[in-house]
Amino acid sequence: MFQAVFPGCCRALLIVLLPLGATAAVAQDFPITIDHAFGHTVIGQRPERVATVAWANHEVPLALGVVPVGFAAAGFGDEDGDGLLPWVAARLDDLGADTPPLFDEGDGIDFEAVAATQPDVILAAYSGLSRSDYDTLSMIAPVVAYPASPWSTDWRQMIRLNAQGMGMAAQAETLIADLEARIAATAAAHPELSGKTAMFITHLDSTDLSVIRFYSANDTRVQFFRDLGLGMPQSVTGATLPGQFSGEVSAELIDQFDDVDIFVSYGSPELRDRLIADPLVARMPAVANGALVMLDNDAVGTGANPTPLSIPWVLDDYADRLAKAAQAAE
Repeated sequence: MFQAVFPGCCRALLIVLLPLGATAAVAQDFPITIDHAFGHTVIGQRPERVATVAWANHEVPLALGVVPVGFAAAGFGDEDGDGLLPWVAARLDDLGADTPPLFDEGDGIDFEAVAATQPDVILAAYSGLSRSDYDTLSMIAPVVAYPASPWSTDWRQMIRLNAQGMGMAAQAETLIADLEARIAATAAAHPELSGKTAMFITHLDSTDLSVIRFYSANDTRVQFFRDLGLGMPQSVTGATLPGQFSGEVSAELIDQFDDVDIFVSYGSPELRDRLIADPLVARMPAVANGALVMLDNDAVGTGANPTPLSIPWVLDDYADRLAKAAQAAE
């Protein structure tokens, strides 16, 4: 049985990517109302105990100097099996904090584990919450849900909405500006990306390349291409349905992707070889030119889905790989 708990006051908070000890002077008034896909959430007082569910939402409070009372264990890219991505572990170390309870979301949200942390607010601005998930979580504490559709909240929105739920809207803008400056500097250092288009393919089955599944223009990985100066091919935007973050086409229709310069996907060098050798997929110019970026289950592969802490961690390496592919597309 769950009980809603909405008390709290907040201590002085830090901002990541600025010197530790830097604080923001502007306070956010309460109560606040946050609109989202399921209606709106009212948070009466400044939360003290912050929990998060789903992928990467915990990075927002961590980036702003707040250690959540619990968050989801990493289910992808966790090479040492401790439930933490490397940039999350590093940030906890920076803050001198122990790892809080990690929620196992392999079979969905662990509501009992979330309730056990007694949160004042639950952050889930980037998530795939169902209505049922939202209603159950709302019995525990106010929930910050996604604004429009599942898994389509970009990194800026994720920061703004989650920070707003903590009463840290002003600090969020400082963090966003810092990240945007880093991205802009990296994009400027890779002018070969400008004017090129990129497509992000989902995980491919090396034994069956008859269907090409790709992330749509609604997906955060694809949106991140724009930050780096890459364009979005019409073949992808035209195949994007409202509210959907992925699509698929038969490999027999691969010619419709002639406007794609760079092919990005998850997979090994062996999969790359299979793509180049496949008689249908190899008709795609990006594949024929060798303009492929294959992301393995490593930091860059995980960080290609941009989040507040992963962006500075993988940005230069990711841009280097994209730039190498852009040169091959010439």
